[in-house]
Amino acid sequence: MTSSIPAIGTRTADGATLQAVFLDLDGTLVDTEGFWWEAEAEVFAGLGHILDDAHREVVVGGPMSRSANYLIQVTGVDISLPELSVLLNAAFLARIRRGVPLMPGARRLLAELAAHEVPTALVSASHRAVVDQMLHSLGPEHFRLTLAGDDLVRTKPHPDPYLTAAARLGAAPERCAVVEDTLTGVTAGEAAGCRVVAVPSVTPIPPATGRTVVRSLEEVDLPFLRSLITESRGDVH
Repeated sequence: MTSSIPAIGTRTADGATLQAVFLDLDGTLVDTEGFWWEAEAEVFAGLGHILDDAHREVVVGGPMSRSANYLIQVTGVDISLPELSVLLNAAFLARIRRGVPLMPGARRLLAELAAHEVPTALVSASHRAVVDQMLHSLGPEHFRLTLAGDDLVRTKPHPDPYLTAAARLGAAPERCAVVEDTLTGVTAGEAAGCRVVAVPSVTPIPPATGRTVVRSLEEVDLPFLRSLITESRGDVH
């Protein structure tokens, strides 16, 4: 899907403006949700515990602290949260240093937003070291701002990451579009007052008021994101 609109601004026909686009990282732009689960399984195997696949749906899309704390509780492993976080990040970083695959449509969307000079932020619950490493695959030039999970006191599902991104870019949250792949991220974007596009990766995301659910980033382009600003928040897609 390509855009034929001029490269001058993002104003819609009725004068409303898309002021910024906020993109999640894991599972949204890069196909790494499986990498996280592999890292978690590897670390816990080393600690003497085999993770049940049922835990995967619980930890997907969550911040490191929440996922790690949950796995400590369900396995009873004798390790502190900070110690486990270090092990998980190391195992994950070892995987992504070999490169990460982009989700279908991600590279085209990033290029389109950059070509039209749309303020774009990368908003992730992953640690800063992980975000910075994956920027090598995504291209740091595509983002005016990046926020990692450990850059803030509260991360997703709280609205803080998206409220912070909007404030730093001088944008009104209701004029910003958020693209997320998990219910945790969708909840954060909606709580911030942004228009949210859900692109489910590992687990389904149900339709809801003010939420647009699509199958792939290949369905998302700049005109599509601009159109969200003019739609009533009562619409369900």
